[in-house]
Amino acid sequence: MKEILELLENDARLTPKTIAVMLNKKEEEVEQAIKELEERKVIVGYQTLVDWEKVGEEKVSAIIEVKITPQRDIGYDAVAMRICRFPEVKTVRLMSGAYDLIVVIEGQTMREVATFVTQKLASIEHVLSTATHFVLKNYKYNGIIMDDGEEDRRLMVTP
Repeated sequence: MKEILELLENDARLTPKTIAVMLNKKEEEVEQAIKELEERKVIVGYQTLVDWEKVGEEKVSAIIEVKITPQRDIGYDAVAMRICRFPEVKTVRLMSGAYDLIVVIEGQTMREVATFVTQKLASIEHVLSTATHFVLKNYKYNGIIMDDGEEDRRLMVTP
């Protein structure tokens, strides 16, 4: 199963048939493994990485460091899950260091992001402080170089 996960993590477009050929397994076996991984929430979703600037869409991303007071018996989970429910929020991670959570959000303008921080995030009970960092440019995202000015030079994976 680890081999299937690694292949799908690198290219979620791979079909069970292609994976089966690559791993020298039966297609039905791969389909069943993927189904089981999805049911067990090992595979939690599939995404496409889009460079919105290339289609003329302006989006503003920000990374927000959040310091919170952990709650008795549940720690950081309740506050983190509350933050997760906002549609602007793309990522929430518990961190070590000076801040407790890293929150990644996306908006149409810097003002929209600032409004989210001041009116929604900072007003949550148990949030002590925030520090917002606006993303100026993505060079590499989720292991993919966004635009290196050259064609993709990765080797094709073949059976």
